[in-house]
Amino acid sequence: MVIGSEEVKHVAGLAKLAFKDEELAKFTGQMDEIINMVQQLSEVDTTDVPVTTHVTDAINTLREDVAVKGTDRDLLMKNVPQSQDGYIKVPAIIDESEE
Repeated sequence: MVIGSEEVKHVAGLAKLAFKDEELAKFTGQMDEIINMVQQLSEVDTTDVPVTTHVTDAINTLREDVAVKGTDRDLLMKNVPQSQDGYIKVPAIIDESEE
């Protein structure tokens, strides 16, 4: 299958991209190479190859989910420079007075 510039323009349009003519020529060649590689892979005989869904034998490598008591809020707030109503007070990032 040969990929032409019209197919590349179509795919670029779907991705809301615009290319100059020299870029379009470059990407057309690259896309054609990619399609050819995929076609090569489809020709490989995988009849006796088992399906691989994971590359390792690891199963349930996550730790057990155990609830632990958190650190006391008053102790944590001792390290905070400014607080208000039990929350950490930080400088405003978005000034809502300006539009």
